[in-house]
Amino acid sequence: MEEKIGLIDIGSNTIRLVLFVFTKETGLNEILNIKTPARLSQYLTSDTKMNNDGIAILKEALLSFKKVADKFKVQELHTIATAAIRQSKNSNDIIKKIKKELNIEIQIVSEKDEAFYGYYAISHTTDIENGISVDIGGGSTEVTLFKDKKLKEIHSFPFGVVTLKRQFFGDKDHNNKSAIKSMEKFLSEQFNQLDWVKNQEITLIGLGGSARNVARIHQSEHSYPIGGVHNYTMSLKDIYIVYDIICKSARDELINLDGLSRDRVDIILPAISVFKTLFQKIDATQFTFSRNGIREGYVMNFIRKRHPYEFKKEHVRRDALIHLANEYYIEEESAKRRLKLAQSLLDQLLNYSDLKITDYDKYLFFEGAYIYYLGSFIDSDSSSPHTYYLIANSTINGFSHKDRVKLALLASFKNKSLLKLYCKETQWFNGKEVDTIQALGGIIKFVNALNISHTSFVEEINLKKKKGDKYEIYVYHKGEPIAEEYQANKQKKHVEKILKGQVSIIFTKS
Repeated sequence: MEEKIGLIDIGSNTIRLVLFVFTKETGLNEILNIKTPARLSQYLTSDTKMNNDGIAILKEALLSFKKVADKFKVQELHTIATAAIRQSKNSNDIIKKIKKELNIEIQIVSEKDEAFYGYYAISHTTDIENGISVDIGGGSTEVTLFKDKKLKEIHSFPFGVVTLKRQFFGDKDHNNKSAIKSMEKFLSEQFNQLDWVKNQEITLIGLGGSARNVARIHQSEHSYPIGGVHNYTMSLKDIYIVYDIICKSARDELINLDGLSRDRVDIILPAISVFKTLFQKIDATQFTFSRNGIREGYVMNFIRKRHPYEFKKEHVRRDALIHLANEYYIEEESAKRRLKLAQSLLDQLLNYSDLKITDYDKYLFFEGAYIYYLGSFIDSDSSSPHTYYLIANSTINGFSHKDRVKLALLASFKNKSLLKLYCKETQWFNGKEVDTIQALGGIIKFVNALNISHTSFVEEINLKKKKGDKYEIYVYHKGEPIAEEYQANKQKKHVEKILKGQVSIIFTKS
């Protein structure tokens, strides 16, 4: 059963509407994401009250977003507010006014809950076991520490990109050196208050719009070949590359900088200063981006109260692949049979050949076998290129970008020529790695031939060595696998290449 859920996120910098669809088969998917750069924190008066101009902007955005949600026929519309409304001394009056005039109930999210939802999204959509997350909004910055995917520490700082800009830059240029120096000294002092941040030597995870913009700027500078920022990783050197670009660019140049949203031109420097300073305090191993943050964490946590078996942080990759397979209508029984045969044949080939693979490659091989040729959903005659493009450029929870591309290469394997063509796009794999992918992809293609009719006639395969360089594969089956027999003999060359010998296939009734 399909559930449509809308979420309006009232932040200090932006107000955003995200519409989600959830089913048990395909998981949680975003169908709409729109925003307005409201900058509500700048409408807080000296006595920390939201003025009438800010309330009017809030009201206008909520009315518009409610109409959009109604058009999409969402079953539930949640409205949450963070720092700007949370810090407003007249927040109760604002909530009452919005309820009375728009019939929208605003839920103020506490600092701890805001940090928790960010952690929840990371732990349920990535494979990062140990990390420190940072989510810098317009008026607050949430930092969490988790170990073994268990939340250990939470802290919320009462500053964000908008408040940092106002406090240190005022009417100065975005790259004013004295303002940057003062701000970064302040940030260092703030982060020094947290003993659990220092020298952790773990991953720093960036959440939110500012983090996404930093990732996209870096991707644009390096002509990054695949799509998406979820699980995109940068080093401290990479952070400095983006930092230097922003510091050295005039405002007019930033407006046209690829990857940077125009509404963040004047606030991106405070954001990357936070990331740079925190990275150094942590002595982080890498800076990784999570596309999912407070909104996704809130919705996932909400859904799990209804469906307690969904969103298991212990099985992020497994569930992501099942949802992907269901989305592209991969027939489950066929996928399981292909996986079973692939596991069996690989184990036997490892005994009879000099093929050497890591446990991790084996894991990716099994995943590739499960979703093999999912691109046939689009066009069966062009299954391979569609499969490669879809997997390489889709956000798949739990996968690093390199692993995602390797999975795409395995699941799309057709022949050596196409494999090399796909590998040229990223140039991430050396010759030995490409050879391994070719061998594993060939095994998948061969076992796929053993169930080409999707009838699961073939139940078991047994590889036997004969004299010299000759081998026999006994294929035990029920029914009449005529198509399988033809295709298996056509594709046995992939197995012969691994064995460096001749293979005879003997079909035998179970």
